[in-house]
Amino acid sequence: MSGPPRIHIVGRKNAGKTTLVCDLIAALTQQGLRVATVKHTHHQHELDVPGKDSWRHREAGAAAVGILSPGMVAMFLPQNREQAGQQRYQLFDAVAFQDCHLLLVEGDLQADAPRVEVWRAVVGEQPWAATDNSIVAVVTDDVPLHVSCPLWSRDDVAGLVSRILQLAGLS
Repeated sequence: MSGPPRIHIVGRKNAGKTTLVCDLIAALTQQGLRVATVKHTHHQHELDVPGKDSWRHREAGAAAVGILSPGMVAMFLPQNREQAGQQRYQLFDAVAFQDCHLLLVEGDLQADAPRVEVWRAVVGEQPWAATDNSIVAVVTDDVPLHVSCPLWSRDDVAGLVSRILQLAGLS
């Protein structure tokens, strides 16, 4: 199975990850690219609505539960914590993202794909890139910042899009 190139946008809480991902999606789709996204969270919470039919199907033991409506398709696949994280991305590739040019993942600091960190001084902690040499770049306008990777300007969305496309091998 293969899917689109995957880039992770990581950062501490309130660093601006969601805003950056939304800006990137808008700019990339304006260029005619199909962009898929995944929001990764380390919090354990119910994605389905307890008490609804789909939730009841899962609780009864269904291995997978899908929901089809006129405007949306969703699938719930229960997992245990021991399942490898990369299997989840392969599933997305196989099911939904094959016709997309790029997959942007918000979060997942442990990913084995390129990770770009969003950092702002207001978060009050050092960027992860200060101690994690596998982070490929930091997006910030708060300088100086002492990291071993390149700093990309948050205010230059066109430049960020260009760099993301290069990183993904799409330019």
